[in-house]
Amino acid sequence: MGSKIFTVDAFTDKPFSGNPAGVCILSGEHEEVWMQSVAREMNLSETAFLKKSDNGYSLRWFTPKVEVDLCGHATLASAHILFEKGYLKREEPAIFHTRSGPLTATSKESWIELDFPKQSVTPISPPTGLVESLGVKPKFVGKNVLYYFVEVESEGIVRGLKPNYAQLASVSVNAVAVTSKATTPGFDFVSRFFAPAFGIDEDPVTGSSHCGLGPFWEERLHKSELTAYQASPRGGVIHVRVVSDRVFLGGSAVTILEGESCT
Repeated sequence: MGSKIFTVDAFTDKPFSGNPAGVCILSGEHEEVWMQSVAREMNLSETAFLKKSDNGYSLRWFTPKVEVDLCGHATLASAHILFEKGYLKREEPAIFHTRSGPLTATSKESWIELDFPKQSVTPISPPTGLVESLGVKPKFVGKNVLYYFVEVESEGIVRGLKPNYAQLASVSVNAVAVTSKATTPGFDFVSRFFAPAFGIDEDPVTGSSHCGLGPFWEERLHKSELTAYQASPRGGVIHVRVVSDRVFLGGSAVTILEGESCT
């Protein structure tokens, strides 16, 4: 019997928007090379692999090219499947054991909230070629343990970005979030996220980047609860709460496909 596998659109309540993730509920032990092959076959920005453990689920994330340390939208998609398909009751938290430590997800009335580590952004000098490959004039350039961050002057600049992906892939950065204060009513800040080094030119909606964007904009806007929009062509909404050393990310998800892996 194969493992159950799903495609889920995360950080959206509408099909074919937000960020699609693969979710594979493992039926037994599988080697890393098998999981990487499945992720390559799914060809989504991330595929999550879950295996039941004594206290929750082990959770790993793979892009088509590499395993990553943290992924927000695939964690949201994983929790959505566990709740929707009856692996967990709605009133109990989903507990995940990951390379970034224990993570939890809680089912709310119409969405799910993730409890992630806060990963503050510190200012740096931009790496050679980064600004040029993005084609922007930055107000701020910074970095946290995962990604690089570039603040620009306006939401219009964020939405109009046309990076040189080949050039960006050659820069010594793994991924970069470009952000600005929002002018669209109902949102506090906007962003886009580019990761050609991971095999993803533009990620539609990136939960993990908001572990840095949340505290970044909390400091500038003087509010700990924020509503973010990731302005990719698909688009997605993330509710962000910064509490001490944690960042809570809220969003909806929609199941698109359900099947079974070949082995």
